[in-house]
Amino acid sequence: MTRQPISRPTLGALALIASIVLAGCNGAGSPSSSSAVASSSVEPSVAASAPSVAPSAGESATEPTESLPPFACTPSVTIAKTTDRAQITDVRVGTHDGYDRVVFEFASGLPDAVIEAALPPFYADPSGLELEVAGSAFLKVTMHGASKVSPDGGVTYSSPTNFEPGFDQLVQLIEGGDFEAVSTWYLGLDGGGCIRVLTLSAPTRLVIDIEH
Repeated sequence: MTRQPISRPTLGALALIASIVLAGCNGAGSPSSSSAVASSSVEPSVAASAPSVAPSAGESATEPTESLPPFACTPSVTIAKTTDRAQITDVRVGTHDGYDRVVFEFASGLPDAVIEAALPPFYADPSGLELEVAGSAFLKVTMHGASKVSPDGGVTYSSPTNFEPGFDQLVQLIEGGDFEAVSTWYLGLDGGGCIRVLTLSAPTRLVIDIEH
């Protein structure tokens, strides 16, 4: 596919929302339900919501999902929370034919989340120190009510917070902060491109696909 250039669509840009049958299951192969969210380009501005769709079978955490909605180049995507506290339990990256994938997995329920374009400089939260992110275009993921640290001080995710896979589009995924139940991550991309955002359940996941 041809990479989409970085552009600044007008405030009237349309979000493409597709209700489809997705495939979703956990690592053990049990079926899961899922929903498709409007796709977006790496341009800052408006948001979109997510309709529910029927469950299907055959998708694991970072493997391709069948019957996916198309990519669209609208400005940003907003996800509504399904719980007041979403504990991060895993973060993964993967690459597939035509797109790269980022997965955030939660113990139970989704946080409020915004996926939008961003421009450097970036700063770590709460230190305020400048954060270097590789790439020529960038996405910022801000999740309110999400954390890898539980309210009692336990850690629900202690694996890497900096991925440098060097995929066709995804150059780097790095945590920008986890403070006061606000989790921030940056995606460094090679030249930008359109994205597709999915929400899956059993286990609960926020999935971001970046078109090659």
